[in-house]
Amino acid sequence: MFASLVFLSAAVTLDSHLPPLLPWQGDSVSLMQEKGPLTTDFELSEGTLSPDYADTMAFVDRLVAANPTQFKVTTISTSSAGRAVKMLVANEQGLFDAKQLVADTKPTIFIQAGIHSGEIDGKDAMFMLLRDIATGKRRDILSKVNILFIPILNVDGHERSSQYNRINQRGPVEMGFRTNGLNLNLNRDYTKLDTPEVRGVMQVINQFKPDLYVDVHVTDGADYQYDVTYGYNPVFSSESPSVSQALDNLFKPVIDAKLEKAGHIPGPLVFVMDKREFKKGLAGWVATPRFSNGWGDLRSLPTILVENHSLKPYKQRVLGTYVFIDGAIDALAANDKALNEAVQKELDFKPTQLVVERGYAKEPDTIEFKGIAYSRTESALSGQPEVKYLGEAKNYDALPVFWQKEVKKTVNVPAAFYIPPAYSQLVSKLKLHGVEVTTLNGSVSEPLTQASVADYSFAKAPFEGRFRVEATFDYNTVENVDMTGWYKVSTEQPYSELATHLLHPEAPDSFFAWGEFNTIFQRTEYVENYALMPYARQMLKEKPALALEFDKKIREDKNFAKDADARLHWLYERTPFYDQGYLKYPILMAFEQLQKGQ
Repeated sequence: MFASLVFLSAAVTLDSHLPPLLPWQGDSVSLMQEKGPLTTDFELSEGTLSPDYADTMAFVDRLVAANPTQFKVTTISTSSAGRAVKMLVANEQGLFDAKQLVADTKPTIFIQAGIHSGEIDGKDAMFMLLRDIATGKRRDILSKVNILFIPILNVDGHERSSQYNRINQRGPVEMGFRTNGLNLNLNRDYTKLDTPEVRGVMQVINQFKPDLYVDVHVTDGADYQYDVTYGYNPVFSSESPSVSQALDNLFKPVIDAKLEKAGHIPGPLVFVMDKREFKKGLAGWVATPRFSNGWGDLRSLPTILVENHSLKPYKQRVLGTYVFIDGAIDALAANDKALNEAVQKELDFKPTQLVVERGYAKEPDTIEFKGIAYSRTESALSGQPEVKYLGEAKNYDALPVFWQKEVKKTVNVPAAFYIPPAYSQLVSKLKLHGVEVTTLNGSVSEPLTQASVADYSFAKAPFEGRFRVEATFDYNTVENVDMTGWYKVSTEQPYSELATHLLHPEAPDSFFAWGEFNTIFQRTEYVENYALMPYARQMLKEKPALALEFDKKIREDKNFAKDADARLHWLYERTPFYDQGYLKYPILMAFEQLQKGQ
């Protein structure tokens, strides 16, 4: 008891800089177990602590030992620091093999905790729920669903534990760090797949084919009354609108009702446009495929992103997570057929065009919102008005919300992409994404399109370990390419939209944008002027049209006329000696088949 008081005292001290709290005492408190078999560290500390990696894995082993006929633990990957990323598999009949679970008539829910290991609510909530299954209190759960559960995805960041990792979060007393051991954010890795942790997640999804994917986080940002917010890409901007609609109509009412009955306040997954003036409105975010829920949207995998409110106490957030997952299980058990039909509809749909970039709407919609009253006063520290939340409920009848409805970039979807043999590492990544790839032999007779970089700029600083690149492109036709050993990715496959986002160079989360092709910006062969001059004279003599073009550029472009290097480079570019791979996107695209089908 003394230890608990020490932890509670520490928690009060550590959050004294945070806004005042609304009082809370929900019925979900009854879920906590004071003493008994498999009481969690979270419960023993009265809702203030979360165990470290060693104690977490020991508790997983205790769960399995208590219920070996229905629980099994497996390792899905190993972190860069050598820690095992483990997953617990739960099935009523003891069917733990991936093929067995795929063939099982019950749906499978995949719950992931600790992708940002400071946001660890899902671990302690699921430990309580699994304990209740193991001790017979909740026998009903495995009669409805199979469970896949990762207690900690970011295992290395989890052990970079401190009381000072998240300044705007109430508990646990000590929490892990946002990024992994290599300082990479796992929830920015769903396209580039640089991390063993996210590659492990991809293997789980490919093998077990879950029906619902739940990724549990904790928010940053503003204060409001909601303690459990969650969402998925909205219907009007989703690449799988039928799935989003099913989640809206069949899942959200069940989950919300369960949370409200237990004393929690469920809310929408939104952020604020201006952190210094809440009344300016909310930002309705649409996740891109670098994020778990954006990737799930593109892959037509129903994915819910849970964002518990960081300013609510850890105890309240964990209990809300338990209730949320319980509600999601109920909804999945009741509606798995309808959800699977929505998924299949999206997998069967093959778009000819794809939106790859969106922006916030110029004009807002409005939303009813349960906010917190605040004041704005001039700060001597920042020199401008700053927000102070007052700990009093304030309801908005029509708060502006700016959804990402503006279409900023659309691309045509090729009939196929063709990848040179030298880029076989991308083929491995594509297969992890679930994308079908075939190996070719011989030439392709149809005309193919190659993108050439017209203009480009590199980021000034690395992001997620990569120097990202933005570019504009010209497109040219190439023919009679010997494609022996090349790889073909047809878009006549279930994950055509995901394949297009990964392989089309204009997509902001493509392999190109993440820097997989930065070597095309290098020139490795050069020219000596003494060799170029006689060759260029002969070339211009044999090609009068080229000579006229050269003379015209000299007359009309004064800077070019005065720049000897520019003149000679222009001539060198037009010789057959010029590096034909320079600024050429190596992946070719076929559009002919698509155009015939339109």
